[in-house]
Amino acid sequence: MELDIELQPSDLVGCRYRAVQRHRFAEQSPTEAAVRRIERAEAGRNRVLALLPDAPEPWDPQRFSRVHIDGDGEDAELETLEALAAQTTIITGAAFTGISDGRRWRATPDVLVRDGDGRYLPVIVSNHRIARPAEGGKQPLIATARLGLGAPSTGAYRLRHHAVDGYRLGLAARALAEFGLDSGRGAAIGQDRELAFLVDTGHYQAALSTALAASLPDRPRRLKECGECRFWFDCGPRLTAADDISLLFPGDRAERYRLRGIDTVGELIDADLGEASALAAAWRARIPVLRRVERVTAPRFDVEIDIDVEAYLDQGAYLWGAFDGRDYRSFVTWGGLGTTAEADTFAEFWAWLDSVRDDAHSRGRSFAAFCYARHGENHWLTSSARRFAGHVSAAGHRVPSEAEVTAFISSEEWIDVFAAVRAQLIGPRGLGLKTVAPQAGFTWAETELDGEASVDMYRIAAGHTDADPAAVAEARRRLLSYNGDDCRATSVVRAWMAAGAPGTPPLMG
Repeated sequence: MELDIELQPSDLVGCRYRAVQRHRFAEQSPTEAAVRRIERAEAGRNRVLALLPDAPEPWDPQRFSRVHIDGDGEDAELETLEALAAQTTIITGAAFTGISDGRRWRATPDVLVRDGDGRYLPVIVSNHRIARPAEGGKQPLIATARLGLGAPSTGAYRLRHHAVDGYRLGLAARALAEFGLDSGRGAAIGQDRELAFLVDTGHYQAALSTALAASLPDRPRRLKECGECRFWFDCGPRLTAADDISLLFPGDRAERYRLRGIDTVGELIDADLGEASALAAAWRARIPVLRRVERVTAPRFDVEIDIDVEAYLDQGAYLWGAFDGRDYRSFVTWGGLGTTAEADTFAEFWAWLDSVRDDAHSRGRSFAAFCYARHGENHWLTSSARRFAGHVSAAGHRVPSEAEVTAFISSEEWIDVFAAVRAQLIGPRGLGLKTVAPQAGFTWAETELDGEASVDMYRIAAGHTDADPAAVAEARRRLLSYNGDDCRATSVVRAWMAAGAPGTPPLMG
Protein backbone atom coordinates (compact mmCIF):
# COMPACT_ATOMS: atom_id res chain seq x y z
CA MET A 1 0.00 0.00 0.00
CA GLU A 2 1.41 3.36 -1.01
CA LEU A 3 2.36 5.83 1.69
CA ASP A 4 0.07 8.80 2.21
CA ILE A 5 2.67 11.57 1.84
CA GLU A 6 2.03 15.29 1.55
CA LEU A 7 3.74 16.32 -1.67
CA GLN A 8 5.53 19.55 -2.40
CA PRO A 9 6.09 20.95 -5.92
CA SER A 10 9.75 19.86 -5.80
CA ASP A 11 8.56 16.25 -5.27
CA LEU A 12 6.94 16.34 -8.71
CA VAL A 13 10.19 17.04 -10.58
CA GLY A 14 13.26 14.85 -10.81
CA CYS A 15 13.50 12.22 -8.09
CA ARG A 16 10.03 11.05 -6.98
CA TYR A 17 11.58 8.69 -4.44
CA ARG A 18 12.82 11.69 -2.46
CA ALA A 19 9.31 12.14 -1.01
CA VAL A 20 9.36 8.56 0.25
CA GLN A 21 12.78 9.04 1.81
CA ARG A 22 11.70 12.28 3.46
CA HIS A 23 8.97 10.28 5.18
CA ARG A 24 11.35 7.47 6.17
CA PHE A 25 14.17 9.73 7.37
CA ALA A 26 12.30 12.78 8.63
CA GLU A 27 15.15 13.82 10.93
CA GLN A 28 17.90 13.63 8.29
CA SER A 29 19.57 17.04 7.89
CA PRO A 30 20.05 18.58 4.42
CA THR A 31 23.49 18.50 2.86
CA GLU A 32 25.78 21.51 2.93
CA ALA A 33 25.10 22.12 -0.78
CA ALA A 34 21.35 22.07 -0.12
CA VAL A 35 21.77 24.49 2.77
CA ARG A 36 23.61 26.89 0.48
CA ARG A 37 20.82 26.66 -2.10
CA ILE A 38 18.28 27.38 0.62
CA GLU A 39 20.29 30.41 1.72
CA ARG A 40 20.46 31.74 -1.85
CA ALA A 41 16.72 31.24 -2.25
CA GLU A 42 16.07 33.00 1.04
CA ALA A 43 18.30 35.93 0.02
CA GLY A 44 16.34 36.28 -3.22
CA ARG A 45 13.03 36.10 -1.39
CA ASN A 46 14.11 38.73 1.13
CA ARG A 47 15.16 41.03 -1.70
CA VAL A 48 11.71 40.72 -3.24
CA LEU A 49 9.97 41.28 0.09
CA ALA A 50 11.97 44.48 0.49
CA LEU A 51 10.85 45.67 -2.94
CA LEU A 52 7.13 45.04 -2.40
CA PRO A 53 5.09 48.14 -1.61
CA ASP A 54 4.18 48.86 2.01
CA ALA A 55 1.74 51.65 1.28
CA PRO A 56 0.10 53.32 -1.72
CA GLU A 57 1.51 56.36 -3.43
CA PRO A 58 -0.62 59.55 -3.21
CA TRP A 59 -2.08 58.85 -6.65
CA ASP A 60 -2.95 55.23 -5.91
CA PRO A 61 -6.24 53.93 -4.53
CA GLN A 62 -5.94 54.36 -0.81
CA ARG A 63 -7.26 50.96 0.25
CA PHE A 64 -4.11 48.92 0.81
CA SER A 65 -2.94 46.43 3.40
CA ARG A 66 -0.07 44.00 3.73
CA VAL A 67 0.52 41.12 6.11
CA HIS A 68 3.28 38.55 6.58
CA ILE A 69 2.64 34.97 7.70
CA ASP A 70 5.18 32.49 9.02
CA GLY A 71 4.63 29.81 6.38
CA ASP A 72 6.30 27.17 8.59
CA GLY A 73 4.17 27.96 11.63
CA GLU A 74 1.48 25.63 12.97
CA ASP A 75 -1.28 28.14 12.20
CA ALA A 76 0.04 29.26 8.80
CA GLU A 77 -2.90 27.91 6.81
CA LEU A 78 -5.49 29.39 9.19
CA GLU A 79 -3.71 32.76 9.15
CA THR A 80 -3.65 32.63 5.34
CA LEU A 81 -7.43 32.09 5.21
CA GLU A 82 -7.99 34.94 7.67
CA ALA A 83 -5.85 37.27 5.54
CA LEU A 84 -7.84 36.28 2.43
CA ALA A 85 -11.13 36.86 4.25
CA ALA A 86 -9.88 40.30 5.33
CA GLN A 87 -9.23 41.12 1.64
CA THR A 88 -5.59 41.91 2.38
CA THR A 89 -3.87 43.43 -0.64
CA ILE A 90 -0.50 41.66 -0.26
CA ILE A 91 0.01 38.47 1.72
CA THR A 92 3.52 37.07 2.09
CA GLY A 93 4.43 33.64 3.46
CA ALA A 94 1.02 32.08 2.72
CA ALA A 95 0.47 28.32 3.01
CA PHE A 96 -2.23 25.98 1.72
CA THR A 97 -2.86 22.26 1.83
CA GLY A 98 -5.20 20.32 -0.40
CA ILE A 99 -6.10 17.02 -2.03
CA SER A 100 -6.46 16.47 -5.76
CA ASP A 101 -5.83 13.63 -8.16
CA GLY A 102 -5.65 11.35 -5.14
CA ARG A 103 -2.73 13.20 -3.53
CA ARG A 104 -2.26 15.42 -0.53
CA TRP A 105 -0.16 18.45 -1.33
CA ARG A 106 1.14 21.66 0.17
CA ALA A 107 1.48 24.99 -1.66
CA THR A 108 3.56 27.90 -0.37
CA PRO A 109 3.43 30.85 -2.77
CA ASP A 110 5.85 33.55 -1.73
CA VAL A 111 3.31 36.33 -2.31
CA LEU A 112 -0.44 36.60 -2.88
CA VAL A 113 -1.63 39.81 -4.55
CA ARG A 114 -5.27 40.87 -4.63
CA ASP A 115 -6.42 42.16 -8.00
CA GLY A 116 -9.13 44.68 -8.90
CA ASP A 117 -11.78 41.94 -9.09
CA GLY A 118 -11.10 40.77 -5.56
CA ARG A 119 -9.29 37.60 -6.61
CA TYR A 120 -5.67 36.71 -6.00
CA LEU A 121 -2.53 36.39 -8.05
CA PRO A 122 0.01 33.88 -6.63
CA VAL A 123 3.61 35.03 -7.02
CA ILE A 124 6.72 32.89 -6.65
CA VAL A 125 10.37 33.92 -6.31
CA SER A 126 12.78 31.69 -8.20
CA ASN A 127 16.54 31.62 -8.68
CA HIS A 128 15.93 30.55 -12.27
CA ARG A 129 16.13 32.97 -15.16
CA ILE A 130 12.41 33.41 -15.77
CA ALA A 131 12.63 35.34 -19.03
CA ARG A 132 15.15 36.61 -21.53
CA PRO A 133 14.95 39.77 -23.64
CA ALA A 134 13.50 38.94 -27.06
CA GLU A 135 12.99 41.37 -29.88
CA GLY A 136 9.30 41.56 -30.73
CA GLY A 137 8.23 39.78 -27.55
CA LYS A 138 5.07 40.92 -25.79
CA GLN A 139 5.21 39.40 -22.34
CA PRO A 140 2.85 40.74 -19.63
CA LEU A 141 4.79 41.97 -16.61
CA ILE A 142 4.67 44.34 -13.69
CA ALA A 143 7.35 45.91 -11.53
CA THR A 144 7.74 44.11 -8.21
CA ALA A 145 7.45 47.47 -6.43
CA ARG A 146 4.01 47.98 -8.01
CA LEU A 147 2.42 44.64 -7.19
CA GLY A 148 -0.98 45.28 -5.65
CA LEU A 149 -0.98 48.86 -6.91
CA GLY A 150 -0.11 49.12 -10.58
CA ALA A 151 -1.47 47.60 -13.75
CA PRO A 152 0.52 45.15 -15.90
CA SER A 153 2.29 46.29 -19.04
CA THR A 154 4.10 44.33 -21.74
CA GLY A 155 7.83 43.93 -22.34
CA ALA A 156 10.03 42.47 -25.06
CA TYR A 157 10.76 39.18 -23.30
CA ARG A 158 10.39 35.48 -23.93
CA LEU A 159 9.56 33.23 -20.98
CA ARG A 160 11.68 30.22 -20.06
CA HIS A 161 9.86 27.18 -18.71
CA HIS A 162 10.89 25.54 -15.44
CA ALA A 163 8.61 22.70 -14.38
CA VAL A 164 8.97 23.19 -10.63
CA ASP A 165 8.08 26.89 -10.94
CA GLY A 166 5.01 25.99 -12.97
CA TYR A 167 3.92 23.44 -10.39
CA ARG A 168 4.36 25.95 -7.56
CA LEU A 169 2.07 28.40 -9.32
CA GLY A 170 -0.35 25.67 -10.43
CA LEU A 171 -0.83 24.33 -6.90
CA ALA A 172 -1.33 27.81 -5.48
CA ALA A 173 -3.96 28.49 -8.14
CA ARG A 174 -5.76 25.26 -7.20
CA ALA A 175 -5.79 26.28 -3.56
CA LEU A 176 -7.22 29.71 -4.37
CA ALA A 177 -9.84 28.16 -6.67
CA GLU A 178 -11.28 26.20 -3.73
CA PHE A 179 -12.30 29.54 -2.21
CA GLY A 180 -13.38 31.14 -5.48
CA LEU A 181 -10.37 33.46 -5.38
CA ASP A 182 -8.29 32.20 -8.29
CA SER A 183 -7.56 34.97 -10.79
CA GLY A 184 -6.41 32.49 -13.43
CA ARG A 185 -3.02 34.12 -13.51
CA GLY A 186 0.18 33.91 -11.54
CA ALA A 187 3.53 35.66 -11.62
CA ALA A 188 7.12 34.52 -11.38
CA ILE A 189 10.03 36.68 -10.21
CA GLY A 190 13.41 35.32 -11.28
CA GLN A 191 16.97 36.55 -11.04
CA ASP A 192 15.82 40.04 -12.01
CA ARG A 193 14.08 40.68 -8.70
CA GLU A 194 12.49 43.90 -9.92
CA LEU A 195 10.17 42.33 -12.50
CA ALA A 196 7.25 39.93 -12.08
CA PHE A 197 6.30 38.05 -15.26
CA LEU A 198 2.63 37.12 -15.55
CA VAL A 199 1.49 33.70 -16.75
CA ASP A 200 -1.76 31.78 -17.25
CA THR A 201 -1.79 29.19 -14.44
CA GLY A 202 -4.27 27.09 -16.40
CA HIS A 203 -1.42 26.06 -18.68
CA TYR A 204 0.12 24.05 -15.84
CA GLN A 205 -2.91 22.13 -14.66
CA ALA A 206 -2.87 19.14 -17.04
CA ALA A 207 0.81 18.41 -16.41
CA LEU A 208 0.29 19.01 -12.70
CA SER A 209 -2.54 16.47 -12.59
CA THR A 210 -0.39 13.90 -14.37
CA ALA A 211 2.48 14.49 -11.97
CA LEU A 212 0.26 14.25 -8.90
CA ALA A 213 -1.45 11.06 -10.08
CA ALA A 214 1.80 9.22 -10.84
CA SER A 215 2.64 6.46 -8.36
CA LEU A 216 5.51 7.01 -5.99
CA PRO A 217 8.38 4.59 -6.67
CA ASP A 218 9.17 1.81 -4.20
CA ARG A 219 12.94 1.89 -4.78
CA PRO A 220 15.62 4.43 -5.70
CA ARG A 221 17.16 5.10 -9.08
CA ARG A 222 20.18 7.31 -9.53
CA LEU A 223 19.80 10.77 -11.02
CA LYS A 224 22.52 13.31 -11.69
CA GLU A 225 21.65 15.26 -8.56
CA CYS A 226 21.85 12.24 -6.22
CA GLY A 227 25.35 13.00 -4.99
CA GLU A 228 24.11 16.16 -3.25
CA CYS A 229 21.00 14.57 -1.75
CA ARG A 230 20.72 14.02 2.01
CA PHE A 231 19.31 10.54 1.39
CA TRP A 232 22.20 9.24 -0.71
CA PHE A 233 23.62 7.59 2.40
CA ASP A 234 20.74 5.11 2.05
CA CYS A 235 20.06 5.08 -1.70
CA GLY A 236 23.70 4.74 -2.74
CA PRO A 237 24.47 1.48 -0.91
CA ARG A 238 21.12 0.00 -1.99
CA LEU A 239 21.79 0.78 -5.64
CA THR A 240 25.34 -0.55 -5.37
CA ALA A 241 24.16 -3.77 -3.77
CA ALA A 242 21.62 -4.20 -6.57
CA ASP A 243 24.22 -3.32 -9.25
CA ASP A 244 21.48 -1.06 -10.61
CA ILE A 245 21.99 0.12 -14.17
CA SER A 246 21.19 3.70 -13.17
CA LEU A 247 24.61 3.81 -11.50
CA LEU A 248 25.97 3.90 -15.06
CA PHE A 249 23.09 5.52 -16.94
CA PRO A 250 21.22 7.90 -14.59
CA GLY A 251 17.62 9.00 -15.02
CA ASP A 252 15.81 8.07 -18.21
CA ARG A 253 19.01 7.07 -20.03
CA ALA A 254 18.69 3.52 -18.72
CA GLU A 255 15.05 3.08 -19.78
CA ARG A 256 15.87 1.65 -23.22
CA TYR A 257 17.85 -1.11 -21.55
CA ARG A 258 15.27 -1.79 -18.85
CA LEU A 259 12.69 -2.33 -21.60
CA ARG A 260 14.95 -5.12 -22.85
CA GLY A 261 15.04 -6.70 -19.40
CA ILE A 262 18.48 -5.33 -18.53
CA ASP A 263 18.37 -3.92 -15.01
CA THR A 264 21.97 -4.25 -13.81
CA VAL A 265 25.40 -3.17 -14.95
CA GLY A 266 26.48 -6.80 -15.06
CA GLU A 267 23.60 -7.74 -17.34
CA LEU A 268 24.54 -4.90 -19.67
CA ILE A 269 28.17 -6.09 -19.80
CA ASP A 270 27.01 -9.61 -20.67
CA ALA A 271 24.49 -8.38 -23.27
CA ASP A 272 27.31 -7.54 -25.71
CA LEU A 273 25.58 -4.41 -26.98
CA GLY A 274 28.67 -2.73 -28.40
CA GLU A 275 29.42 0.71 -27.03
CA ALA A 276 26.95 0.49 -24.14
CA SER A 277 28.43 -2.79 -22.92
CA ALA A 278 31.97 -1.46 -23.33
CA LEU A 279 31.06 1.57 -21.22
CA ALA A 280 29.57 -0.71 -18.58
CA ALA A 281 32.77 -2.76 -18.49
CA ALA A 282 34.85 0.42 -18.19
CA TRP A 283 32.64 1.65 -15.37
CA ARG A 284 33.05 -1.66 -13.55
CA ALA A 285 36.83 -1.51 -14.04
CA ARG A 286 36.91 2.18 -12.95
CA ILE A 287 38.34 3.28 -16.30
CA PRO A 288 37.19 6.92 -16.75
CA VAL A 289 38.09 7.51 -20.43
CA LEU A 290 38.28 5.35 -23.56
CA ARG A 291 39.42 6.09 -27.10
CA ARG A 292 36.87 6.09 -29.91
CA VAL A 293 39.60 6.44 -32.55
CA GLU A 294 42.86 4.72 -33.38
CA ARG A 295 44.90 7.82 -32.53
CA VAL A 296 43.75 10.91 -30.70
CA THR A 297 44.91 14.23 -32.14
CA ALA A 298 44.61 17.93 -31.44
CA PRO A 299 45.78 20.93 -33.51
CA ARG A 300 48.62 23.13 -32.25
CA PHE A 301 49.28 26.79 -33.06
CA ASP A 302 52.13 29.24 -32.62
CA VAL A 303 50.10 31.35 -30.19
CA GLU A 304 47.52 29.61 -27.99
CA ILE A 305 45.20 31.15 -25.40
CA ASP A 306 42.95 29.09 -23.10
CA ILE A 307 39.93 30.97 -21.79
CA ASP A 308 37.41 30.36 -19.03
CA VAL A 309 34.60 32.62 -17.82
CA GLU A 310 32.97 32.73 -14.38
CA ALA A 311 29.46 34.14 -14.06
CA TYR A 312 27.08 34.65 -11.18
CA LEU A 313 23.86 32.85 -12.08
CA ASP A 314 22.53 34.67 -15.14
CA GLN A 315 23.23 38.14 -13.80
CA GLY A 316 26.64 38.77 -15.32
CA ALA A 317 30.19 37.58 -15.98
CA TYR A 318 32.53 38.73 -13.24
CA LEU A 319 35.75 36.97 -14.29
CA TRP A 320 37.42 36.33 -17.63
CA GLY A 321 40.52 34.17 -17.23
CA ALA A 322 43.18 33.51 -19.87
CA PHE A 323 46.29 31.31 -19.92
CA ASP A 324 48.93 31.77 -22.64
CA GLY A 325 50.96 28.66 -21.85
CA ARG A 326 53.08 30.47 -19.30
CA ASP A 327 51.08 33.15 -17.47
CA TYR A 328 47.51 33.32 -16.21
CA ARG A 329 45.71 36.65 -16.53
CA SER A 330 42.46 37.54 -14.81
CA PHE A 331 40.06 40.30 -15.76
CA VAL A 332 37.74 40.54 -12.79
CA THR A 333 35.19 42.68 -10.99
CA TRP A 334 33.82 41.83 -7.56
CA GLY A 335 30.74 43.98 -7.76
CA GLY A 336 28.38 45.88 -9.95
CA LEU A 337 27.22 43.15 -12.36
CA GLY A 338 25.24 44.78 -15.12
CA THR A 339 26.99 48.10 -14.48
CA THR A 340 30.09 49.95 -15.65
CA ALA A 341 32.31 47.68 -13.54
CA GLU A 342 31.33 44.57 -15.51
CA ALA A 343 31.48 46.47 -18.81
CA ASP A 344 35.01 47.69 -18.03
CA THR A 345 36.13 44.16 -17.19
CA PHE A 346 34.80 42.77 -20.45
CA ALA A 347 36.28 45.64 -22.49
CA GLU A 348 39.72 45.11 -20.92
CA PHE A 349 39.59 41.36 -21.55
CA TRP A 350 38.57 41.78 -25.17
CA ALA A 351 41.20 44.46 -25.80
CA TRP A 352 43.91 42.15 -24.43
CA LEU A 353 42.72 39.16 -26.46
CA ASP A 354 42.44 41.28 -29.59
CA SER A 355 45.97 42.64 -29.11
CA VAL A 356 47.43 39.14 -28.73
CA ARG A 357 45.65 37.98 -31.86
CA ASP A 358 46.66 41.06 -33.86
CA ASP A 359 50.28 40.69 -32.75
CA ALA A 360 50.33 37.06 -33.88
CA HIS A 361 48.86 37.99 -37.26
CA SER A 362 51.34 40.84 -37.74
CA ARG A 363 54.24 38.45 -37.17
CA GLY A 364 52.83 35.78 -39.46
CA ARG A 365 52.20 33.38 -36.61
CA SER A 366 49.17 31.10 -36.30
CA PHE A 367 46.72 31.88 -33.48
CA ALA A 368 43.85 30.14 -31.73
CA ALA A 369 41.87 30.62 -28.55
CA PHE A 370 40.31 27.67 -26.74
CA CYS A 371 37.63 26.92 -24.19
CA TYR A 372 36.10 23.76 -22.78
CA ALA A 373 32.42 23.51 -23.81
CA ARG A 374 31.90 26.88 -25.47
CA HIS A 375 28.21 27.35 -24.67
CA GLY A 376 28.94 29.46 -21.58
CA GLU A 377 31.75 31.47 -23.14
CA ASN A 378 29.73 32.09 -26.33
CA HIS A 379 26.74 33.22 -24.30
CA TRP A 380 28.68 35.68 -22.19
CA LEU A 381 30.75 36.98 -25.10
CA THR A 382 27.67 37.76 -27.19
CA SER A 383 25.42 38.93 -24.36
CA SER A 384 28.16 41.16 -22.92
CA ALA A 385 28.67 42.77 -26.32
CA ARG A 386 24.92 43.28 -26.61
CA ARG A 387 24.37 44.59 -23.07
CA PHE A 388 27.33 46.98 -23.07
CA ALA A 389 27.28 48.08 -26.70
CA GLY A 390 29.19 51.32 -27.22
CA HIS A 391 30.81 51.33 -23.78
CA VAL A 392 34.38 52.59 -23.48
CA SER A 393 36.35 51.61 -20.38
CA ALA A 394 38.23 54.01 -18.13
CA ALA A 395 41.42 52.82 -19.86
CA GLY A 396 39.99 53.76 -23.25
CA HIS A 397 39.14 50.27 -24.45
CA ARG A 398 35.77 49.69 -26.07
CA VAL A 399 33.34 46.83 -25.81
CA PRO A 400 33.29 44.99 -29.16
CA SER A 401 30.16 45.00 -31.25
CA GLU A 402 28.02 41.89 -31.32
CA ALA A 403 29.01 41.45 -34.97
CA GLU A 404 32.70 41.41 -34.02
CA VAL A 405 32.10 38.77 -31.37
CA THR A 406 29.98 36.67 -33.71
CA ALA A 407 32.69 36.79 -36.35
CA PHE A 408 35.30 35.65 -33.82
CA ILE A 409 33.36 32.76 -32.28
CA SER A 410 32.37 31.57 -35.77
CA SER A 411 35.99 31.56 -36.96
CA GLU A 412 38.54 28.76 -37.01
CA GLU A 413 40.50 30.69 -34.36
CA TRP A 414 37.96 29.86 -31.67
CA ILE A 415 38.07 26.15 -30.77
CA ASP A 416 35.91 24.13 -28.41
CA VAL A 417 38.16 21.54 -26.80
CA PHE A 418 35.17 19.61 -25.47
CA ALA A 419 33.92 19.06 -29.03
CA ALA A 420 37.29 17.55 -29.96
CA VAL A 421 37.27 15.40 -26.82
CA ARG A 422 33.74 14.15 -27.44
CA ALA A 423 34.56 13.25 -31.05
CA GLN A 424 37.54 11.09 -30.06
CA LEU A 425 36.94 9.92 -26.49
CA ILE A 426 34.11 8.45 -24.45
CA GLY A 427 33.69 7.83 -20.75
CA PRO A 428 31.21 6.09 -18.45
CA ARG A 429 31.11 9.16 -16.19
CA GLY A 430 30.95 11.75 -18.95
CA LEU A 431 33.68 13.90 -20.43
CA GLY A 432 33.65 16.99 -18.26
CA LEU A 433 36.91 18.83 -17.71
CA LYS A 434 37.10 17.52 -14.12
CA THR A 435 36.95 13.96 -15.52
CA VAL A 436 39.31 14.29 -18.49
CA ALA A 437 42.04 16.59 -17.12
CA PRO A 438 43.16 14.18 -14.35
CA GLN A 439 43.78 11.57 -17.06
CA ALA A 440 46.15 14.09 -18.63
CA GLY A 441 47.93 14.50 -15.28
CA PHE A 442 46.30 17.72 -14.09
CA THR A 443 44.99 18.42 -10.59
CA TRP A 444 43.17 21.45 -9.22
CA ALA A 445 44.47 23.32 -6.21
CA GLU A 446 40.88 23.99 -5.15
CA THR A 447 39.58 20.43 -5.10
CA GLU A 448 36.34 21.27 -3.29
CA LEU A 449 35.18 24.00 -5.65
CA ASP A 450 32.81 23.22 -8.49
CA GLY A 451 30.24 25.18 -10.47
CA GLU A 452 27.64 25.45 -7.70
CA ALA A 453 30.14 25.96 -4.92
CA SER A 454 31.72 28.79 -6.89
CA VAL A 455 28.34 30.56 -6.94
CA ASP A 456 28.31 30.60 -3.15
CA MET A 457 31.97 31.61 -3.07
CA TYR A 458 31.20 34.58 -5.33
CA ARG A 459 28.51 35.80 -2.93
CA ILE A 460 31.20 36.00 -0.24
CA ALA A 461 33.80 37.52 -2.60
CA ALA A 462 31.38 40.19 -3.78
CA GLY A 463 30.35 41.19 -0.26
CA HIS A 464 26.82 39.79 -0.50
CA THR A 465 27.14 38.11 2.89
CA ASP A 466 28.24 39.27 6.35
CA ALA A 467 31.65 37.59 5.98
CA ASP A 468 34.61 39.47 7.47
CA PRO A 469 37.30 41.05 5.25
CA ALA A 470 39.66 38.09 5.65
CA ALA A 471 36.98 35.68 4.43
CA VAL A 472 36.20 37.97 1.48
CA ALA A 473 39.88 38.10 0.49
CA GLU A 474 40.17 34.30 0.81
CA ALA A 475 37.07 33.78 -1.35
CA ARG A 476 38.53 35.99 -4.05
CA ARG A 477 41.84 34.14 -3.94
CA ARG A 478 40.12 30.78 -4.25
CA LEU A 479 37.96 31.86 -7.19
CA LEU A 480 40.98 33.18 -9.08
CA SER A 481 42.84 29.93 -8.36
CA TYR A 482 39.85 27.88 -9.52
CA ASN A 483 39.46 29.85 -12.74
CA GLY A 484 43.18 29.81 -13.44
CA ASP A 485 43.28 26.05 -13.01
CA ASP A 486 40.32 25.63 -15.38
CA CYS A 487 42.31 27.54 -18.00
CA ARG A 488 45.48 25.51 -17.32
CA ALA A 489 43.52 22.24 -17.32
CA THR A 490 42.20 23.01 -20.80
CA SER A 491 45.75 23.63 -22.00
CA VAL A 492 46.99 20.37 -20.46
CA VAL A 493 44.16 18.37 -22.04
CA ARG A 494 45.03 19.80 -25.46
CA ALA A 495 48.71 18.89 -25.10
CA TRP A 496 47.76 15.40 -23.91
CA MET A 497 45.48 14.89 -26.91
CA ALA A 498 48.13 16.19 -29.29
CA ALA A 499 50.43 13.50 -27.87
CA GLY A 500 47.81 10.84 -28.65
CA ALA A 501 46.12 10.70 -25.21
CA PRO A 502 48.70 8.27 -23.80
CA GLY A 503 47.40 5.70 -21.35
CA THR A 504 43.86 5.73 -22.77
CA PRO A 505 42.57 2.26 -23.73
CA PRO A 506 40.45 1.76 -26.88
CA LEU A 507 36.66 1.58 -26.64
CA MET A 508 36.27 -1.92 -28.02
CA GLY A 509 39.76 -3.28 -27.37
